[in-house]
Amino acid sequence: LDCIKGKQGGDPSAILFDALTAAKARGHDIVIADTAGRLQSKTDLMNELSKIKRVIQKVVPDAPHEIYLVLDATTGQNALDQAKIFNEFTPLTGLILTKLDGSAKGGIILSIYHQMGIPIRYIGIGEGAEDFLPFSPEPYVDALFS
Repeated sequence: LDCIKGKQGGDPSAILFDALTAAKARGHDIVIADTAGRLQSKTDLMNELSKIKRVIQKVVPDAPHEIYLVLDATTGQNALDQAKIFNEFTPLTGLILTKLDGSAKGGIILSIYHQMGIPIRYIGIGEGAEDFLPFSPEPYVDALFS
């Protein structure tokens, strides 16, 4: 697994361009880009997402293939606003819901799916790699109502 990092405060689009170029040169066909730390209320950071997508398409014209929004299960109703705003800047293909190992149930994802049609792809139930799981509706609904 290669990791391409930039300097603190560096241009995320430039870093991703370097990562995509390196991946192509090394024969990799998967690149995961983490644009964490964006708040939907920070317009300049949200506009950066559109720029990142344009840069990706310069290197891989039909990319990005998946765009996930990671939501904290403890967020509550604000998660719906987050999803709507992020989806305006770059259309989302899925959601990842984290922190389901605590007391939070993450019921807001049902509203997000109902209103926006964005599927839930993965869940996080802990801090280890083994705690990152594909979403399965039946166990989720059972846990939601237990």
